[in-house]
Amino acid sequence: MSDLDVAPAMVTRREEATGFLQNLVSKGLGWARKYSLFTYPFATACCGMEYMSVASSRYDIARFGAEFPRFSPRQADLLMVVGTINMKQAPILKRVYDQMTEPKWVVAFGVCASSGGFYDNYAVLQGIDRILPVDVYIPGCPPRPEQVLDGLMLLQDKIQNQKHGLGNKQQLPARPGMRDLLASK
Repeated sequence: MSDLDVAPAMVTRREEATGFLQNLVSKGLGWARKYSLFTYPFATACCGMEYMSVASSRYDIARFGAEFPRFSPRQADLLMVVGTINMKQAPILKRVYDQMTEPKWVVAFGVCASSGGFYDNYAVLQGIDRILPVDVYIPGCPPRPEQVLDGLMLLQDKIQNQKHGLGNKQQLPARPGMRDLLASK
């Protein structure tokens, strides 16, 4: 390896200013995404009752910007898997995850969603992390609402500290049969 291969890169003032503005925009987008979570509750078992209690006035998940559940995956960015997932439900859960918009996050709510719980048999998925990438695990059977709020705050910190860009600079692949209606003829 020669000295030219490890030479430091020169940074101009314009690149420093662009980096500063990008960091400022990234922090602003992180703050906005942190407090505008649209949840898709995939509730299947007894943890569903605890999920409902988090939205009550005593615990008030609305303080964290996650009060409106969306029952369409195309309008949600946070998938909360609440309860036991059977092997027959796993492809459905994967399809719901694939239909969600980017960026998307996943929370495993309860011990059954995290590790299969005490159902150690052939019919129960032993943790949703076998089919989906999980961002936050909330332990408990069922977890207390305070644990759910703590997990939500952990996810908010993770969202805020991510790098957020203004736009995707990659061109979308051309799809057959689709045309741009706004393009000039």
